[in-house]
Formats: sequence, structure tokens, C-alpha cells
Amino acid sequence: MKFFILLSFLAHFFTILGQDSIVVVIRVIDKKTGEPIPNINATISLNNAKSFFQSGYQKAKFILKIPQKTDIQASFTHPIYETGKLNFTALLRSNEDTLFKEINLVSSRMQYVNQVVVKPIGTPYTVYESTRLSVADFEISPNGKLILLTYPKRLKKGSELLLYEENGKVLNSFEVPGEAQELVRDYRGNAHIVCKDNVLAIMTNENSFEVAQLDKDYFAKYVMPIIDTNRSKMYFSNFSSNYPAFDYFAYDQYDSTYTKIKNVIDKLMMEMYLSEFKFVDQRTKLWAHQKQLDTGIPKEVWIGATYFTQSIYYRELYAPLFHRNDSVFVFDYYSDQLLTYDYLGNPLDSVSMYHHYQPKATGWKKEVIQDPITGQLYGRFEKDGICFLGLIDTKSGEIVERIKLRYKYVDKIYVYDNFVYYIYRPYESPQKKFLYKEQLPYKFEKSGVLGFGKSE
Repeated sequence: MKFFILLSFLAHFFTILGQDSIVVVIRVIDKKTGEPIPNINATISLNNAKSFFQSGYQKAKFILKIPQKTDIQASFTHPIYETGKLNFTALLRSNEDTLFKEINLVSSRMQYVNQVVVKPIGTPYTVYESTRLSVADFEISPNGKLILLTYPKRLKKGSELLLYEENGKVLNSFEVPGEAQELVRDYRGNAHIVCKDNVLAIMTNENSFEVAQLDKDYFAKYVMPIIDTNRSKMYFSNFSSNYPAFDYFAYDQYDSTYTKIKNVIDKLMMEMYLSEFKFVDQRTKLWAHQKQLDTGIPKEVWIGATYFTQSIYYRELYAPLFHRNDSVFVFDYYSDQLLTYDYLGNPLDSVSMYHHYQPKATGWKKEVIQDPITGQLYGRFEKDGICFLGLIDTKSGEIVERIKLRYKYVDKIYVYDNFVYYIYRPYESPQKKFLYKEQLPYKFEKSGVLGFGKSE
């Protein structure tokens, strides 16, 4: 049957070729770009006799030699364009020999997206830049938006808070009242502006944020001691910058019970701290005795907190706690142990760690950074202005790899979703402080951490 249809069409085609013929050129064009579209499929009917044509990669047109007054119905299709139809009668004026026709097709299955720049690992991306504002501090909210604390000249003279997307769009801005000092993040992942006289809580949504004022003492007493939460547990500490020991606790929100997880103490520092009482004058000792009677706090602690903390020998304790999925990690640098607990606060494991030894030689900066998306932990090292991030193996307590950052003397290092963010301005440059990021050589998966990806 198909054979007889083909013979019929060929007979019809050769019949019309024998008549007074003209040349018809049909060009197929992209309506948006104006460029020819190659690889077009066309079904063309000549006086109701259908035939199928296909253009090649280089060609986006069809050339027909047909008799005058031939009725043409054409349909053009392409995988990523809407079907186009063209109906006309081939008719030329006496002084012409070619008829030109054009049809525009509209893209239907292709989406135009913004340019995506992919750089090699370790190459800095400029996340935020401005000719007017410098970045003083930043946080990343649980919805992935950047919260930037910026200033035009000096932070103390006035600052602005920006909600920023990495595509270069400022979603919202707010002029900070008072003297801003820094941004800090609470256990829920929400940012706060710590000012000289108060604290401003920041609640972000999709394209804006709200700001609420908090009492600074309330914030220090009831918000900052909470480290993290997991299921029914809340982890907090009684840390004080003026005392060389503190405890970590787990609070059960269902039955209101407390569990002591770990006591952290610098024994040598504590010995010197309490011994300071022996070396003060008699009047100061009498004052400390009276304070002990009034508060129940030992007189040696009053003297140590008042005098020894002001000496060159005192060092504030650093033994951070981190939560990842159902595990809790405590870096007790004063007993050289990395301790692992379950989410209830029960001990699971402990390993020795020594990456904090010889800080002058290694550049140890007394800082452990957690990626809030992947839960991975990194130690910060800096030597001669060059910063390194050391990936910490929680099973062995060792630094398994060090990653060198491109720029020297960077500020506020933050790791988020396998990228490291930091603030940087070239030395002796008039440039404002910009926010940069670099891709780390890892592809760790998402974990349940700090309000960003909690496991229930």
C-alpha cells in the first residue's frame, strides 16, 4: 500500500514540475534570537499531496521547485520548539523567479538560566562586593540566605544589616541602631546582632527579616549557654570567661531532668587561680571573706576572678561541644581527649588528640569550625598569615588533611556545605572588605546539625 502511495505522489510531483514552475525558499527562524534553526522536520502538502522533509545541521531552510498557483500547507516541528504552520499559494510577479517565505518558531522546552561560573577547587569566588560598604561580619541563615553586617566607614560609627542572596541580590536592608559589635548564632541557627548596649534578634524568612530587641543580660544568661538541641535533649554549659572550669549538661525537655555530661578543667590554671588569694593584701582578703559570707562563693574564687584573670598568665578555656546526627563530641583540650557521647549524654568513646600541641610551630588558632550542613569538623591553623583548615577525624582525633586558603590574613572563617567563606581585603588596598568563598575538596553529605538539618 505504501508503495502505491509513493508512486502516486511521485507521479503527481513530476506532473506539476512539467508546468510553469517557480522556486520557493522557506526559512525557519528562532523567534527570540532571530537565528536559523537547524534539524527541522517538515510536512509539506502540495495541492493536498503530502511529503516529509528534514533539514540538515547546517541548513535551516527548505527549497521547492513547484508550479505557479500551487497551494502549500506546511507544518514544522523540532524537539525544543512549538510546532509552526504555514499556509500560502505560490504566486510570483512577472519580474521575479523565487518566492521567499519565513516562519518563526517559539522555544517551548528550553529554559534560559543565569550564567553559572564553575571554578577549580581552591579558587576564590567573590560572594559580596561593594564600593560603599565593607563586610564586618556575616552568618548564613537556616534557609541559606546570607546575613551581612556591613559599614560604610567604621563599624562604631554606623552599620547596616543586609539579607543577601549569592546571585548578587540584596533582598532587605536595615540600619542598625546603636553601636554594633558582631553577629553571633544561637542554638537554633538564628543570627543575633550583639550591640554595645543590647542584642537584636534576627528572624529571617524567604525575602526579608524581622528584628526584635533583647536584653543583653537575658541573652547572655538564657540563650548563649545553650549549645544545641537534639530530639528531647538540650545541651548547655555553665561556662564563665572568668573561671578555669565549667560543666556540660543535657536537659531533658520532657521530664525536666538534668544530666551532667562532662567537667572541663585546666588543673594548672586552677591551681594558680586559687593561689592568688595568698598574695593579695589584708584589706582585699577581708573583702573576699565578706563576699563569701554574702554569696556562698569561696573567697579564693572572688580573688581569682578579680585579679588573676587580669594577669598575663590567665587563658580563657576553650573546649567546644558539637552535635552531629545522634552523636555529641566534646573537645577537651585540657585532658587531650576527644570524647563522643550519644544524644542522651551517655559516653560512647574517647580518643587522644594532639593537634593543639606546639601552637607556635603549627599555627593552631584554638578554633574548631563545624559545617552546619554536613556536620564535618575542621581545625583552624594560621602561620605567617597563611590560613589552613584541618579536617578532623572524630574516630581518631587526628587532622587527616590540611587545606590551604588562597588569600593571607583573612577574617571570620565559616564553613558551609563544603565551601569555606571568609572576609578579605588586599593588603594596602583601597578596596572595601569583600566576602569570598572557596570550594573545599570534599563532597560530604547532609547531616543533622544545629537547626539546619536535624534528624527527628
